[in-house]
Amino acid sequence: MKTALLQLCSGDDPADNLRQVQWMLAEAAAEGVKFALTPEVTNCFSPNRDHQRSMLRTEEEDETLPALRQQAEELGIWLLIGSLGLKTGDADGRFANRSFLIGPDGGIRARYDKIHMFDVQVTPEETYRESAAYRPGDRAVLAQTDFAPVGMTICYDIRFPHLYQKLALAGARVLTIPAAFSPVTGAAHWEALLRARAIETGCFVLAPGQTGMHPATAGKPRATYGHSMAISPWGEVLVDGGTEVGLHVFDIELDQVEEARRKVPSLSHIRAFDGP
Repeated sequence: MKTALLQLCSGDDPADNLRQVQWMLAEAAAEGVKFALTPEVTNCFSPNRDHQRSMLRTEEEDETLPALRQQAEELGIWLLIGSLGLKTGDADGRFANRSFLIGPDGGIRARYDKIHMFDVQVTPEETYRESAAYRPGDRAVLAQTDFAPVGMTICYDIRFPHLYQKLALAGARVLTIPAAFSPVTGAAHWEALLRARAIETGCFVLAPGQTGMHPATAGKPRATYGHSMAISPWGEVLVDGGTEVGLHVFDIELDQVEEARRKVPSLSHIRAFDGP
């Protein structure tokens, strides 16, 4: 199946970001792509909370979601919107970091709210407190498609292998990990973690990423790592998107899932144990 990862450098204006995504999706469809994936926070990349409050909308009011649903239907493709920042009705005003799987009919087939929040101090100068702006989700999601069951996750989730094991045991053949990864942790851990999740589960791992220094009209610009990747169930790197904005088209052969799991059937060898 011909698949595409969109590597973006989203700014803090959702309308500008939407135009870029729509152009790339049209190009992907022209190349015969049947499944396209965008990165985390496709609609608005901004670390400035006041700007987020002014630009983000609820799911019902957001303009990016219906536009991409319509385009997926027009192009007849499956589309993973890696995530959208969305307002919620929460009393504390926190947003949702929500991934959407859109079918070729434009319908929303699944929603997933990022479970694990990126609250870390990478360096003395680089600190993240995602939970200050975004509420964590509390439900793992396995989406059904006409090509394979898809386990949906986002970015920092990658560091929690039990989530991926549970998705694989529930039937996932493809795992999606859209991201806006830090350059520091990306250089150290991104590829190793992606390959580990693929090898442990015998799944395809598809990980579209944000890249570069993101333009900002409010607050300090922030950089992301890029290197969108597709990993085979055997742990082979099929795509490495480097650091430039771009469209990366490749084929996945889903029979490789069963082949990898036949060679090393570790999912069937999981045992309960006591201790420590």
